Amino acid sequence: MSLIYEQQVVLDLGAEDRHAATRTLAATLVATGRCTDLDGFVADVRKREETMATGLPGGIAIPHARSAAITEPTLAFGRTDGIDWGAKDGPADIVFLIAAPEGASDAHMQVLPRLAKALMKKEFTGALRAAATPAEVVAIVEAEVGDIQAAPAAAPAPTPAPGPATPPAATPASSLTLVGVTSCPTGIAHTYMAAEALERAAKEAGHTMKVETQGSAGATPLTAEEIAAADAVIFAHDVEVRNAERFAGKPLVDVGVKKAISDGPALISQAVAKASEWSTNPAASTAVPAAAASAGLATKVDRSAGFGTQLRQWLMTGVSYMIPFVAAGGILIALSFMLSQIALGDNGPIEITKYNLTSADEFNIAQHFDVTSLTSWAALMFVIGGAAFGFLVPILSGFIAFAIADRPGLVPGIVGGAIASTMGAGFLGGIVTGLLAGVVARWIASWRVHKGVRGVMPVVVIPLLSTLVTSGLFITILGLPIKGLSDGLNSWLTSLQGGSAFVLGLVLGAMMGFDLGGPVNKVAYFFATAGLAAAGTATDAPALTIMAAVMGAGMVAPLAMALATTVRPRLFSEPERENGKAAWLLGASFISEGAIPFAAADPVRVIVSSVIGSALTGGLIMVFGVTLRAPHGGIWVLPLMGGFLWFLVALAAGVLLMTAIVVVLKSRDKKLATVDAVATV
Repeated sequence: MSLIYEQQVVLDLGAEDRHAATRTLAATLVATGRCTDLDGFVADVRKREETMATGLPGGIAIPHARSAAITEPTLAFGRTDGIDWGAKDGPADIVFLIAAPEGASDAHMQVLPRLAKALMKKEFTGALRAAATPAEVVAIVEAEVGDIQAAPAAAPAPTPAPGPATPPAATPASSLTLVGVTSCPTGIAHTYMAAEALERAAKEAGHTMKVETQGSAGATPLTAEEIAAADAVIFAHDVEVRNAERFAGKPLVDVGVKKAISDGPALISQAVAKASEWSTNPAASTAVPAAAASAGLATKVDRSAGFGTQLRQWLMTGVSYMIPFVAAGGILIALSFMLSQIALGDNGPIEITKYNLTSADEFNIAQHFDVTSLTSWAALMFVIGGAAFGFLVPILSGFIAFAIADRPGLVPGIVGGAIASTMGAGFLGGIVTGLLAGVVARWIASWRVHKGVRGVMPVVVIPLLSTLVTSGLFITILGLPIKGLSDGLNSWLTSLQGGSAFVLGLVLGAMMGFDLGGPVNKVAYFFATAGLAAAGTATDAPALTIMAAVMGAGMVAPLAMALATTVRPRLFSEPERENGKAAWLLGASFISEGAIPFAAADPVRVIVSSVIGSALTGGLIMVFGVTLRAPHGGIWVLPLMGGFLWFLVALAAGVLLMTAIVVVLKSRDKKLATVDAVATV
């Protein structure tokens, strides 16, 4: 199906002004059956013109609109003696009227971005000015942008690779990597023209650039890796950039979309200047604010990665959103138990668990709160902390589903997690409902439905059907077996004592020390935090000891490297000694990544010693029975631990062991290097 017919070409558009010209071109669409309501469509175009003039530099005008009066994406073309269309450099002599239905499919809408990008090519507009007949215009347009049936169904067609006879242009030593986002109110023309202009300008300046077009035809979002590698960011937009938090902290050039079309080289120069300024003085350069994170929820899932990697990222997304609930609830409950012991003695933590908001006796804290009573304050903290813990499994489930299906996964995930929690399936139930909800919601969201239903899909259809399927399957089929598995896991953990507890601590500690914040480390941390969710408000759950073991083991490596650089500084380079000073605070705060610079420089010796030292700390904490409700904090949550002195003993043992191994291994290698040097002489 052609995008433009000869009947939709007016080579002598003798209109008085842009509104008359628009009406004349729109009438050609009525004549070919692609517009069912001339007045309605013209009104939609005029409304769009009132938002922002559609005249472009170079004598081009692109009036356009989405309209219920249009039956399929289409074009009308006109040539004039010059009509003022709002461009700063003068009137337009080439006019494309771009018309799109309100509910056009992505496959059809892919054609219009092709046209928008083609208009940035001087050879294309030059050919249109020289065309002698409507047939020539149609041929020129179709040769450049194709037709609707030939349009791709996914992302815009890739740029063909250069042939073997054309060597690639040399990249200057000062070449930068830039990224950008373009968007406009209708997402039909300016969005894609701005992207083309920026990418062309960057290439001509010797830089590489990739632009995410948030327009009508969709786009492949910039990956986390592409954003991380970028030296600067350009936002060219007239509507809010979606998920702007992804670019937080990057040097930023922020302009309207037409600025990119009219002056792409200047924006590239600004971005280069921003990047240069940023490299010397980040505080002086405008950056995407970290506060942009409040504009939307985010997830770091690499859609191009393998299933195993994506599965880990889905689970860790759920954990990352669950952690604040664990921290708030766990710390409040720990404080509650501390106060209850002061007020009621050793039996205080058990007594305080009797308080709630529903009973009709003296244990209803809402009815019997006494501001002068320490017991009341302890009970208040316990009830609030317990309420926070009640969200752990639903939030875990909801954001696992969110990582898979984006926002459509939230409702079925959270509802499914709440049902799993009610059935006693614990964090295992939350994982299952999260994965199931995400897959179901993503599947339903992919359905091709009638345009009349499309508007209610995200609000009604997807949450309704995905919640029904997810929760229904869990209640009737999956829930009881998973509850049995969860109960079995809890029973096994409860039975761990002596040697078996020590072995579990060794394994978890070794995992924490192996890759220092990497996938293996995260698996151990996930196991611990998920156990806190399962433990709830219990006073003696084994999961509390596991959390203490994991935290202690995660503190060993940075503290040991800090100690090693202090006691044997000559074994380390000057940068390593500086990193060692920072590692004291990082290790004390349970930030395992503080040891990464040392592991990167000397992976074998550091990782081997880290695994051994961290394993010892994890095993000893399990044997000592230290308990911890907070999922993070390091030494700053020591007062909230049960048996914090034993925690310090276990931590010191692991740190000293790792330090000794690192020093011995590095001293041995230094001696060998000295012997070799002497022998060479």
